[in-house]
Amino acid sequence: MKYPFSKTLLASVLLASSFAASAAEQTLLNSSYDIARELFASYNPLFKKHWKEETGNDVTIKQSHSGSSTQARAILQGMPADVVTFNQVTDVQVLHDKGNLIPANWQSKFPNNSSPYYSTTAFLVRKGNPKNIHSWKDLARDGVSSVFPNPKTSGNGRYTYLAALGYAQKTFGKDDIADQNAYLKKMLRNVAVFDTGGRGATTSFVERGLGDVLLTFESEVNNIRDQYGSDKYEVVVPKTSILAEFPVAVVDANAKSHGTEKLAHEYLNYLYSKPAQRLLASFNYRVDDKDVLAEEADRFPKVDLMTVKQITGGWPNAMKTQFSRGARLDQLQRR
Repeated sequence: MKYPFSKTLLASVLLASSFAASAAEQTLLNSSYDIARELFASYNPLFKKHWKEETGNDVTIKQSHSGSSTQARAILQGMPADVVTFNQVTDVQVLHDKGNLIPANWQSKFPNNSSPYYSTTAFLVRKGNPKNIHSWKDLARDGVSSVFPNPKTSGNGRYTYLAALGYAQKTFGKDDIADQNAYLKKMLRNVAVFDTGGRGATTSFVERGLGDVLLTFESEVNNIRDQYGSDKYEVVVPKTSILAEFPVAVVDANAKSHGTEKLAHEYLNYLYSKPAQRLLASFNYRVDDKDVLAEEADRFPKVDLMTVKQITGGWPNAMKTQFSRGARLDQLQRR
């Protein structure tokens, strides 16, 4: 016996099939900072496996990388990122302040102020450390040439500058602006090149052979040494440096329009899982998971980590007093 099959029912079935296929073939765009390419290239398969086990669905994950401030501007101009994994709080905050793309309370959406991992600024020197560079003080010596990202375009570069400022404050006192500035002027004049992002700075130091020391995240200097060989480079972690947080957020406006809200939230939330925390530690990032910390204790030397709040009162004030047009950085670089 044949049963009637209406066109309306057929259309409903096809529509349902279309939705099911769409759900199973979702695409997520992660906008991230310059030197995170390899990290997320390794994290994405780990997350895909987790997502498949949890939902039965596949996902395509795309990556976009450059300086975090450049990435933030691109999103404000229309880049359809579902999530951001940046290296500076202000580059996430601007997505709320100037685009209303994320909620004001975005830092409360995930643990640790929405920072699943952190790092600090460290030094990479050539084998044998021929210029005897061990501390921030050495960066202002005559004959020492450094390379680090431009603080105007890179969160990485801003952390480096603020770490140097924090060192100067500890050394000379917070109220001794004259001696702080004298040190910072020498340190900045010793910079061989300011690249737009962390990966550009790495290229200048490693491939172009510029400078005696590369200043970048601890994770990056260790990854470079591991990649190019301990027979060519050495890592120096100064006893005092800066706490560099790596904030994440769902770009709610974009995720909602793409239908990826649940996927985007889980992509970031899974960064706090033990498998992901172990992966992050393997890329030389510091994590808060106590078990992973214990496992990797030998990987990370103890450092007195200063916060941006301790140094400048927080990121909004840092951007205004240090990095805006005509502010302290510009004044220090005037010849």
